[in-house]
Amino acid sequence: MTAGIMQPYFLPYLGYFQMINACDELVIYDNIQFTKKGWIHRNRMLLNGKDVMFSLPLKNDSDFLNVDQRLLGDNFEKEKNKILGQVRSAYSKAPQFKTAYPVIEDIFNDNEQNLFAFIFNSLKKITAYLSIDTPLIVSSTVEIDHSLKGKYKVIELARKLGADTYINPIGGVELYDRNEFAANGINLQFHKMRPIVYPQFANEFIPYLSILDVMMFNDKTAIAGYLGAFDLL
Repeated sequence: MTAGIMQPYFLPYLGYFQMINACDELVIYDNIQFTKKGWIHRNRMLLNGKDVMFSLPLKNDSDFLNVDQRLLGDNFEKEKNKILGQVRSAYSKAPQFKTAYPVIEDIFNDNEQNLFAFIFNSLKKITAYLSIDTPLIVSSTVEIDHSLKGKYKVIELARKLGADTYINPIGGVELYDRNEFAANGINLQFHKMRPIVYPQFANEFIPYLSILDVMMFNDKTAIAGYLGAFDLL
């Protein structure tokens, strides 16, 4: 059985969904510390030929809270409408807008106020759209010692799931030792996305944008092909 573990990212890039699709089960961390840096509550779209950041508004709170303890801001309704307006402005003439936009709109219309639950719901809706049937598992529901950190927690989660193969994003090459995983009966592999280029109107291609960009410019058949465009190292 092949397992993976990912942080909860909002409308992440295509490689994230390649990882999900490559696994038999994929764990999403909920009990990890929220950080303003990175991609937990924000991502990038194409607007007027440039990559533009969009972010979920959050209630002011301690920087030491976990993702599942953070809440969307009271101004979410206003910001939601602003972001959806940007999406319409950016992609209304994209070839798959009529098919993809309702999915994005549905994600933003979720009434969930908890940040993790909102992101988790969005991931389930995107995977359904992409016909990915890999079960998504909330990390805190797996019965392990959740005080474990780093590689020790990763190995224990994989062991508890009964995984004999664990796939990690390529960025973890310097963090994880294959021998340590092998000692626990787990084959460690690293996911590396191949270069993917598709027309973004008449603009020079900008890679690694939010999955919403892929959805707007590519039909489901093309995206299904992209899901396999990676190497395991």
